[in-house]
Amino acid sequence: MTELEKVIQEREKKNGFMLHNFIEMESVERDRAVFKLTIRPESKNPYGMIHGGAIYTLADNATGTAAHTDGRYYVTQTSALHFLRNQSEGTVRATATVRHRGHSTVLTAVDITGDDGKLIATGEFTFFCVDKDIMDSKVKGN
Repeated sequence: MTELEKVIQEREKKNGFMLHNFIEMESVERDRAVFKLTIRPESKNPYGMIHGGAIYTLADNATGTAAHTDGRYYVTQTSALHFLRNQSEGTVRATATVRHRGHSTVLTAVDITGDDGKLIATGEFTFFCVDKDIMDSKVKGN
């Protein structure tokens, strides 16, 4: 395991929402991350398909991790996710890559694919760089 993978893995252990939704990191390298979600009953909408919110959460975590690979801290600023098809069981994967790194923002792209490799959703997320000390103080309630 690379040092980057160790750092990201430790960060992901603190991501309760990701863990609650059974999202797992498969791989990470500079400017790229792959996450997966194995569809469970809790992942489905009333029609028996994977819930759009679960797909969005998967995309947000993959793109956010790709952004974080430079060691800085980010929050989601904007996003656009286009839902193209759906899947009722199996595994879906989000492959996220950094398209542009600026001074205070990062633009990422993400593709969500199903077991058959077909595109389920695609989109872009922009992340805003934040000061770690300020964020830590907010978490502590200061």
